[in-house]
Order: sequence, then C-alpha cells, then structure tokens
Amino acid sequence: MRSTISALAMATGLILIPIAAHAMVGDASYTRIQRGQYLVRAADCAACHTDAGGKPFAGGKAIPTPFGKIFATNITPDKETGIGNWSADNFYRAMHDGITREGEHLYPAMPYPWYTRLTRDDVDAIKAYLDTQEPVHNEVRRPELPWPLSWRGGMTVWNDMFFKPGEYKANPNKSAQWNRGAYLVEGAGHCGACHTPKNRLGAVKTGDRLAGGDAGEHWYASDLTKDLRDGLGNWSVNDIAEYLKTGATKTIAAAGPMAEVIKDSTQYLSDGDLHAIAVYLKDAPPPKHEDKEDRRAGNVDSRRMMTGAALYQDHCAACHMENGEGQANVFPSLKSNASVQSAKPDTLVHLVLQGGRKAGTPARPVEFGMPAFESKLDDKQVADLVTYVRNAWGNRAAAVGADAVKKMRKDLGR
Repeated sequence: MRSTISALAMATGLILIPIAAHAMVGDASYTRIQRGQYLVRAADCAACHTDAGGKPFAGGKAIPTPFGKIFATNITPDKETGIGNWSADNFYRAMHDGITREGEHLYPAMPYPWYTRLTRDDVDAIKAYLDTQEPVHNEVRRPELPWPLSWRGGMTVWNDMFFKPGEYKANPNKSAQWNRGAYLVEGAGHCGACHTPKNRLGAVKTGDRLAGGDAGEHWYASDLTKDLRDGLGNWSVNDIAEYLKTGATKTIAAAGPMAEVIKDSTQYLSDGDLHAIAVYLKDAPPPKHEDKEDRRAGNVDSRRMMTGAALYQDHCAACHMENGEGQANVFPSLKSNASVQSAKPDTLVHLVLQGGRKAGTPARPVEFGMPAFESKLDDKQVADLVTYVRNAWGNRAAAVGADAVKKMRKDLGR
C-alpha cells in the first residue's frame, strides 16, 4: 500500500473477497499483526496520523478542510494520549460508526464513512498491528473550527443525513476479483473521499461517485470513471495496476497527493489486489450528473492559444515535446492526459506555479522533477499557458482566467 508484505498477502488469501476466511500460516497472532500492517498501508493511515518530523502514528498533523483545521489523532498505544486504553470494541466503533471511546463524534476528515465497510476481522487486525507500535505521548490539539462546527454533537445530524454504517456486502452478480476491488476502493482505500465531488456540508455527492473532486490545497483528484476524456476510459486494467504500483505508466506520472498515496500506500499492495482495484474501477459507470459546461466545448480565444503556444515552446517543449507527447517513462504526456483535461485545472496550475516530483518507488526509483515557474511567469502568462495545454493536440477543456491563478498563487503562498 514491501515485497515481503505483498508475498504474505498473496499467501494468506488477501486477494479474495473480504468475507472469505483468510488462510493462516504459522502463529495466528503473528499473521493477524502482519495482515493489520498490510491493511494500515492499504488505508494509508500514516498520511494523516504521522506529522512531518513526528513519530509514526502519533498524530498532530493539521488536516485542512473548507471549514477549518482538524488535527489527526494519536493512534499509538499510549494510554494517556493515544489508544492504549481502547478495547477492540472501542476501536471498531470508531472505525464503523465514527464514535470515540469517550463517546465523541469524529469528523469525517477521518474517513469512517468508508472504513465502516471493513469487516470486524480486518478492523481487529488493524488494532492488533497498531498495538505493536511505540507508544508516544502526544497531546493533539483540538480542531480549529468555528461554532457550531466545533460542537461535535452536531455530527449526529450530519450522520443522519449523509452516513450509512454497514460492512461491505459482496455483490453475487460480480466476480470475486471485482468484489475484492470494491472492498478496497469503497472501504480501506477510501478513494471516493478525494475523487468524488462534495456538497456544501462536506458530504460526497453520491450521484457523481468517483467523478473527480477536491483533494485539498488546490489539488484536484481526477475522474476515476469510464469517461474517455478525463477519466479512465482509455486506461487498461494493467495501466491502472502499474500506476498504483510504480507511480507512473509509460506516458503518465503521479503528482501531488496522489504521488504520496502511491509512495506510502498502494505500492505495497499485492499484484492481485492492484488488479482487483483496476477491474472494479474499469466497471465504474460515468456520473449521473456529469458537468456539461463549456469545458467540453473547448471554446478558447485564438489569441490566447497563440500566446500560450509561445510560452509552451519557451518553457515546456524541451521536456514534454512540441507535440505534447512527452518522453516515454521520463516526462509524462500532456496530450490526451485526463488530469490535464479535468473539470477543474487546479492540479495543472499548481504544478506550473510550484513544480513537483514524481513518486519514487522501488520499481521506478528515479524521481524526475518539474521546476516551479511562479517567479518566472505572471498570472496572465500562467493562465494562457495552462489554457493552451488544456486545448492543444486534441485536448478539450475550459479556459483558465488570470484571476483564478492569482487567487491560487495567494492561497499557496499562505
């Protein structure tokens, strides 16, 4: 989510659908702990619960939300500030219902709306693994939210409106591989937490499931449906599995939060699980309420396209080539790139302003980087360049305004 863990996962039946019994080898407690480690990686728990420079799982990392900052909890077995005094039932209730040992409601920044689908056996395995970690005394700050959001009791109403607890139930009309993929995507992987748009109250729009969404800090999580233009319609099952394992395909490379997900999580998944995820995603229907605004028409002023083309030639063509096809296995293609053509241009603008690096994995250890252009290009130049890339070589997407770039530059500067 190392090769040993993947091999163990294959040996213990982790590629089967979740309701199947897992084969156990050796000491039962040892295999449960190892399976818990695998699931912790699949769920990418470290991404939130390990702060920069902090101890593993000791919490304290600030999680930005549209409503304010929430600080990830300490999930080490420390008895005063962590979960050392939590029983297995306490932990399951938090994962399944979003309620702590003390009876407080969690905020859905902790993705319990997805973790609720995990089986009790898998949740117990996660707890068993976390109990083996070093206890760290780390008192985590209270959320920085305005009233009434700071009152956790208000989550009762939110849960009544948007949360339906319940473990995953296998679809009898689908294969075991599809069901395993569904269990990971809709459960531990909580992919929809970023890749689905949200309403004003922070709940996912179920009618637009996996159709792309805000990943925070001006990163846009791309469409994971079968859309041919800005989704996975042109990706094969092997493409998706390779991307999740290595951080790249021959023509595409992960950036931003997705690069971190691959480095910390999906690269550790077994090949069987990665292919199961891919099979499930390839079957995801397009959104019911697909946005049909002018991003589909791609109507862009020809003068802006000329200006953008000149900027591209000066700053981008050396790596991404004049035809936008990049260099195989080195620099990603911008032509027919789903992320480039996404409903919102945030990821592309973010990369132009601040640059980025590919995910470094054992399979692809070289982390090629993209330089930042925020000191070289003004807001209008960035907007024209991004607009050109989003509409050149057959790409089609909405134009980007200088005001939007100005706002993003200011936000990122903070």
